[in-house]
Amino acid sequence: MPAELIRIVSRDSPMALAQVERVRAELAALHPHLTTTVIPVKTTGDKWMGDLSQVEGKGAFTKEVDAALLAGEADLAVHCVKDVPADRPLPAGTVFAAFMKRDDIRDALIHPAGLTLDALPAGTRIGTSSVRRIAQLAASHPHLSCVPMRGNANRRLDKLAARDADALLLAVSGLERIGRPDVISEVLSPEVMCPPIGAGILALQCREGDQNIIDAVSGLGDPAAWKEATAERMFLHVLQGHCNSPIAGFAQTERSGELSLRAKVFTPDGKTVLNAHEWAGPLDPATLGTSVAVALLRQGARELIDSIEH
Repeated sequence: MPAELIRIVSRDSPMALAQVERVRAELAALHPHLTTTVIPVKTTGDKWMGDLSQVEGKGAFTKEVDAALLAGEADLAVHCVKDVPADRPLPAGTVFAAFMKRDDIRDALIHPAGLTLDALPAGTRIGTSSVRRIAQLAASHPHLSCVPMRGNANRRLDKLAARDADALLLAVSGLERIGRPDVISEVLSPEVMCPPIGAGILALQCREGDQNIIDAVSGLGDPAAWKEATAERMFLHVLQGHCNSPIAGFAQTERSGELSLRAKVFTPDGKTVLNAHEWAGPLDPATLGTSVAVALLRQGARELIDSIEH
């Protein structure tokens, strides 16, 4: 018996709700008979504006969403893969039914006068609380300073307008989802600002036994996104990185179908950068992720990660 109504749970931020609308639109196109409804929840991560390590790290953005799914209050959860912890399994009884086609993985600089990153004068205050961005800026642009800034993209843009910072770094995909690509001064290549694991991918999570729901939403999955997310999440799982670990990386599927994974681990001050880049060849995506993690562990990534307070 096919599903007729799907209750979708999501964070209640404007960006998260925009992501849900994409899912609803694609589901409606695939299954016109389906009805969907949205259950927005406010997560610990959305309420807490301090250091995420003081609450639950990345799990602060998923706990309440997972709880609604497991309690039977919703049938489907929509997550940004980058917000789903990979150092531990998904909550027991849940599975990813699909990874949707990947959006832009790059970071964007937002500067009121439209300056590029290389043109910013010494002492420019960049609003970000991302350890990944802070470490990379420290390595490439040590004359700039970072000021802590959390909150959804709209809130950060408001803080920029209030001069709490001189510039921002935000995800291109996020700005596109909330309809604000107009604020972008420069799109940074992954070579300049390596993205977070899972960047630009939406994951659809269901209860394990809900085969009707799994069948209904699995058609939204993208094979390349599945391979890339699987490789990246296994990489992060093997490294056992925490929310204060400056870890970055991305898998890429070439037109030929070949898969590669490029990844980096930094010290918070950016003075040490460990690099690895491998092609899958005959390896499956999970094995590729493991192999890249092992390459970084051989370079000392374990000691580097464990030395960072969390």
